[in-house]
Amino acid sequence: MAVNNKVKVANDVELKDRLVAINRVTKVTKGGRTFSFSAIVVVGNENGIIGYGLGKASEVTAAISKGIEAAKKNLVRVPVLKGTVPHEQTAHFGGAEVFIRPASHGTGVVAGGAMRAVLESVGITDVLAKSKGSSNPHNLVKATIAALSEMRDARTVAQNRGVSLSKVFNG
Repeated sequence: MAVNNKVKVANDVELKDRLVAINRVTKVTKGGRTFSFSAIVVVGNENGIIGYGLGKASEVTAAISKGIEAAKKNLVRVPVLKGTVPHEQTAHFGGAEVFIRPASHGTGVVAGGAMRAVLESVGITDVLAKSKGSSNPHNLVKATIAALSEMRDARTVAQNRGVSLSKVFNG
């Protein structure tokens, strides 16, 4: 089910950026080696809005700033309930598969590398997460955001079905 929760954000929202990975790329020419850098960056307001971007440049700082600008252009809204996710969710992107599961208060973010950066940027404080398959940070970030954007809270489900909240929980 395709869920469209793209967000247009005005400049008054405070977005914090987090660097996920930097990759140095070498191009060999007849004059020698030319180095360039690619940086994948995640931005979020730690209250349910998240975006990612890829920046490429000949210097690290320029690549990071380009990544931040790209991340601000594709933001999505994610339901965060009491610091955790509403329900279990899996998602694939390329060779990366992620599994996200809600956790009780005080558990913390049990996730590795690229997934941790995404989950902390979106404002989730308690979650159990596992990445399977590829550990490529680009695909992990995209799969994690795909899993988060597919999530729906109980209020949204009740609105879509046209029933009360108690009907959603009790059947």
